[in-house]
Amino acid sequence: MGFFSKLFNKSGDETAKSGGMEDYMTLIRVYFQAVLASRLGINNLAMLPDLRTYKQTFHVPTLHNKLGLGEMASVKKTMKSLYKVDDNFFDEIDASIKKNCKKMQDVQPYLYQFQGFTQDLMMLIGNLMKFKLRVPGFFKKAIYTMTEKTVNDIYDKNDFSDAGVIKAVVAVRQYNQRLRFSRKWTTDFVYQIVTLAKKEPKPAEQAESK
Repeated sequence: MGFFSKLFNKSGDETAKSGGMEDYMTLIRVYFQAVLASRLGINNLAMLPDLRTYKQTFHVPTLHNKLGLGEMASVKKTMKSLYKVDDNFFDEIDASIKKNCKKMQDVQPYLYQFQGFTQDLMMLIGNLMKFKLRVPGFFKKAIYTMTEKTVNDIYDKNDFSDAGVIKAVVAVRQYNQRLRFSRKWTTDFVYQIVTLAKKEPKPAEQAESK
């Protein structure tokens, strides 16, 4: 797992690259957990495993005796550096959590909803974009435009023929009625994963490197 795995990797294997797809998703989870900790006053790190690992690994200090504040700032800095993420991306996460998580009992249902949203969304992207995902990674503008069109189709089109696609489209729309992420946020999120996935070594390449 990129820069996280290197810190715990005892074999000296340096093949993993920092800033990969798994790192991106881990940082997203850490940011969510940091916002939740800050908003709801959570101090028990056992409840927030990704935040705990991040905090302990990178020795992030606790600001103003409040868990989450320092970690939010640290993750923002890291993601801006690695992925060129803008402030609006984080602002939408903050707003979504503020709307949906008023008390501790809201946390697990919310995180499950986000997990379901991202899983169904990425399944749809893989299904609907298909051959378009083969476009070389350096055609960044074209990939973003195709991703944006696919996201719009997920929210606007009602004439899909595949039953699995229809079910996932309905689920994504229902999840996002609660989560309230904009189409731009969704496009930016998916685009990062698509472009990072293109940089991941293929199974054959991994086998050859061993």
